[in-house]
Amino acid sequence: MEIFLTALFIILGCTAFYLFHQRRDPQNPPCISGWIPWIGAGFKFGEAPLEFIEQARIKHGPVFTIFALGNRITFVTEEEGIDFFFKSKDINFEHAVQHHVKRTVSVTKDIFFTFHGILYGLMKNKMRISHLYQFTEKMVEELHEQLETLGTDGKNDLFNLVRNNLYPVTVNIVFGKGLYPITHKKILEFHEHFQNFDEGFQFGSQIPECFLRNWSKSKKWFLTLFEKSIPDLERYRPSDDDSLTILQLITGALRQGTSEHQAPNYALLMLWASLSNAIPVAFWTIMFILHNPSVYKNIMEGIVSVFGEAVEKEFAAASRVLLPNTPRDSMSHPTPSVTVQLLPPALGVMAIQQLPYLLLNYTIPAGDMLMLSPFWIHRNPKYFPEPELFKPERWEKADLEKNAFLDCFLAFGGGKYPCPGRWFALLELEIYVALLFYKYQLSLLDPFPKQNFNQLVGVQKPVTPCRVEYKCRK
Repeated sequence: MEIFLTALFIILGCTAFYLFHQRRDPQNPPCISGWIPWIGAGFKFGEAPLEFIEQARIKHGPVFTIFALGNRITFVTEEEGIDFFFKSKDINFEHAVQHHVKRTVSVTKDIFFTFHGILYGLMKNKMRISHLYQFTEKMVEELHEQLETLGTDGKNDLFNLVRNNLYPVTVNIVFGKGLYPITHKKILEFHEHFQNFDEGFQFGSQIPECFLRNWSKSKKWFLTLFEKSIPDLERYRPSDDDSLTILQLITGALRQGTSEHQAPNYALLMLWASLSNAIPVAFWTIMFILHNPSVYKNIMEGIVSVFGEAVEKEFAAASRVLLPNTPRDSMSHPTPSVTVQLLPPALGVMAIQQLPYLLLNYTIPAGDMLMLSPFWIHRNPKYFPEPELFKPERWEKADLEKNAFLDCFLAFGGGKYPCPGRWFALLELEIYVALLFYKYQLSLLDPFPKQNFNQLVGVQKPVTPCRVEYKCRK
């Protein structure tokens, strides 16, 4: 017993000394560490993370460190350091995300480092701009089918409406037909488990799974679903590699490396990545358009100029024939990009600092988790004048044909590992918004909803309901 108490006091003393040293070292960025060993500032940070970070920015400036749950997380919340973040050879993105991938989808460390570059390259190539033609016609058909289920008129919570439309479309395109359920009961079960998994994702990436009972249950539900479904999803093997689904490309690579047993885990990661942000971006895009009459007018003029006046019996034919061949900027888009600029992830691009680095007169120690935060950079009026306003016209300066966004637009990452599905996601959202407004006239029945500012991972979701009434355009 005495040995145990002595060891405990030594550990606590060393931890306290470490925290005290980090707070007082003038060469390092200011560190908010709290006084509880290992937990550090975790409790306060977790209560209201965006407010906590904003207060830290006001007090300490654009670069500071938070010690929480045994990690030193150094935030870069303004433009300083962006070039270093994406161009330096002394930071490592893979090591920063590996731990989170292991916790959230249980991909082992050795398999992650073996296949990360291979799988990233496959997805990036499959979903690059020049390959989007593979998806366009199928997207239009799938979206048309889902919009037909809405009928000629009705009322619904807008977030649920978007989710009910986009879940099956995205799943069918990424994974192939057969995974998404077809009965009402099974669809509700799928939605419930994904919502549990998605909402607990940021906690699951940090906290042991045993403390997240509902989240763990939904995670296991999906792993079991994929384990049963992947053999059937792989059964169709077209001769043309361009026709392979994204899931088939990934499982094929894993099989060649004799690691196909991890295919359900990677499939779950793909499911989360393809659905988690697409739904809120589509939701907020529709909300911003409906709350900005001039934007709505411009978008409708663009849509009508492409499709003509909407007539119900011509909807399917016009959308299938015209939309796949329509230039991306002819319908006052990309409005989804404007939404992502306004509501970017608070925790954006992560990396591990391998060597000490001098930034704004501070030395960032080796081993720190670096966090480049789009949430505040996107609110910098230097790069985004009137940053809180929904202004599609600011994107007229972006050259999408050259694969470029606006300066300091960081929602999709950058450097060596930008989001491989960014163009796929924007294409799907642009087509969905265009078809929805082409087919229906929408009216909001509730005030503009509040955002979940406690959400750090991904685009903020609404925390208050917003009902919408829709009627077919005549």
